[in-house]
Amino acid sequence: MSGEVAVLGAGMHPWGKWGRGFVEYGVVAAREALADAGVDWRDVGSIVGADTVRGGYPGFVAGATFARALGWQGARVASVYAACASGAQAIAAARAQILAGLADVVLVVGADAAPKGFFRPAGGDRPDDPDWLRFRVLGATNPAYFGLYARRRMAVHGDTLEDFAQVKVKNAAAGVLNTNARYRKAVTAEEVAASAVVADPLRLLDICATSDGAAALVLSSMEFARRHGAPDPVRIRAVSTVTPTYPTTVLDLPDIATDSASAVAPADGTFRASIARAAYEEAGIGPEDVSLAEVYDLSTALELQWYEDLGLCAEGEGAKLLHDGATSAGGRVPVNTSGGLASFGEAVPAQAIAQVCEITWQLRGAAGARQVAGARVGVTANQGLFGHGSSVVAVH
Repeated sequence: MSGEVAVLGAGMHPWGKWGRGFVEYGVVAAREALADAGVDWRDVGSIVGADTVRGGYPGFVAGATFARALGWQGARVASVYAACASGAQAIAAARAQILAGLADVVLVVGADAAPKGFFRPAGGDRPDDPDWLRFRVLGATNPAYFGLYARRRMAVHGDTLEDFAQVKVKNAAAGVLNTNARYRKAVTAEEVAASAVVADPLRLLDICATSDGAAALVLSSMEFARRHGAPDPVRIRAVSTVTPTYPTTVLDLPDIATDSASAVAPADGTFRASIARAAYEEAGIGPEDVSLAEVYDLSTALELQWYEDLGLCAEGEGAKLLHDGATSAGGRVPVNTSGGLASFGEAVPAQAIAQVCEITWQLRGAAGARQVAGARVGVTANQGLFGHGSSVVAVH
């Protein structure tokens, strides 16, 4: 049995602050994906929803919530939550159902209506919850963590504020070309430097916003795609959802300390590097085969880290890769051609799905002014709290 599934349709609700409920956004994205696929909702055999914890009970059962909003028709349903990796987990669940023969066509939907400002912990006292602890004991908000990670890169690799600013400049230029992006304005390095300090050394324009938005995909078996008149669709070849390996020696949210390596040898590489490595191994490719990548740029410094974790360059050479133009439009391996979270902001359950939407449009040659010439292989990178890896490889 082939491990590939077809991407028949992709759809999005534009990112922004719209003041409406997540269900409305998700339905718009779902209907757009269904129309793109040329598939009627009644012909969908399963729906997988990526959950949002901000949507009350409907958000915790997002699959059923979207099925009800689209009109009950008897499809299988699943709802998944993995923080920022929820969308990739939803894609993995849909792919597994297709490969297991449980459904020929699966709709995957993620949508969010995020609060203003940085995310805060859920209410209540939970002293056994690492996420609660890092907020309440350390005051380690997400921007504080981003700042610490930036400081680590400066100390270990010699990165500078100017290096970080150029990531924003690059992604903002891509966002200008994307009608789904929230921010569609070019930014200069001087504007980044002049923006307010949020978590030293990072400025406001170094850190992504929180947004409303949605994304959806229609996946199918290769047999269905051929019967449906799509003999050569974009295909998902790998989905990595790995967890860390003990000992973890680089801090990741929500942990407030690394594992001790005093009694055992350090793991072979970091958690983030293992995410991409597992995806490459499953897909039977290497980083040298990648045409473009969509990565999780919560901050400008974190995007540079992903270059190295994806194997696009050696450790410590992320800033050099950026300045060489390799990750910009027209470069060897453009990164975040969508504009990234820098241009979209976070709509948590939708963002990993949105990454695959962008890769799909690029591999089809349908990305318009953002198009990467000759794109054949795309990879995404993302991660969620509590060790949820997230990487998808798509090919055409």
